[in-house]
Amino acid sequence: MALMVWNEKLSVNIKAIDRQHQKIVGIINELHDAMKERRGRDVMAGLLVELVDYSGYHFDTEEDFFRQYKYPGLLVHKSEHDLFKSRVEHMRSQFNGGNKLIVVEAMDFLKDWLSDHILVTDHKYSPFLNGKGVY
Repeated sequence: MALMVWNEKLSVNIKAIDRQHQKIVGIINELHDAMKERRGRDVMAGLLVELVDYSGYHFDTEEDFFRQYKYPGLLVHKSEHDLFKSRVEHMRSQFNGGNKLIVVEAMDFLKDWLSDHILVTDHKYSPFLNGKGVY
């Protein structure tokens, strides 16, 4: 069973960003499945790298929209992105250092952070960007 299920409540009404959010949800679900199935350190380490890399790509996309359309919440939103990247990188480092229990903590953090970030923080920019014609 998936840790997170994509639904329309999570949509920010911007196709490119919704697709990226869906991809991040998929990576988190893959990581969760790998953890439950004890698929091994290499698989999980690879998924953590993918999550770090893809999240960075996604945050760049959002922040590019913010700069292009002069979104007034750019700095606050970017600070949340920076905190997330730092936290996930720390968890990846802990895992690579042999702390396998960090994956359980990571699952809780990722699920809570992503759903809260999309439902609260991302939904703040959605009407602003939609008002600029971004869908």
